[in-house]
Amino acid sequence: MAEKRNIFLVGPMGAGKSTIGRHLAQQLHMEFFDSDTVIEDRTGADISWVFDVEGEEGFRVREEGVIDDLTQEQGIVLATGGGSVISKENRNRLSARGVVVYLETTIEKQLARTQRDKKRPLLQTDAPREVLEALAAERNPMYEEVSDYVVRTDDQSAKVVANQIINMLEER
Repeated sequence: MAEKRNIFLVGPMGAGKSTIGRHLAQQLHMEFFDSDTVIEDRTGADISWVFDVEGEEGFRVREEGVIDDLTQEQGIVLATGGGSVISKENRNRLSARGVVVYLETTIEKQLARTQRDKKRPLLQTDAPREVLEALAAERNPMYEEVSDYVVRTDDQSAKVVANQIINMLEER
């Protein structure tokens, strides 16, 4: 890749955005950011706390600001939060300021990858499958709308998916 374009990863929780993003950034010698981590760094509190104190609405306002800031950078890999695409402003910024890759996965893989994770406020419920299904119904069309590429992450390692993304970008 001659010029350093921004690469933005979107998709549901448990799709591998952060893990794949780190591999991608490392292989392309680019800086990696995870929007949730940046929100935690800026607030000095974890995502669960922000949700508890400010609700999802307050969290989404913070997320919009972070995504606006980060998408103005040059030559970065950004793993976005699963719900970042809810915001039309976020979708517009992601589309306009970089290449968007939708990391697609099944509900089964999401459940397997997130079952022990206590840092996901939306999954702190007795019915995580139902929550993930509802989120998929709402968000999957938005992931598709905003993405330039779609990559399935179910049965491949993060390294293999990162290489697939690099190959796709080089062919572009």
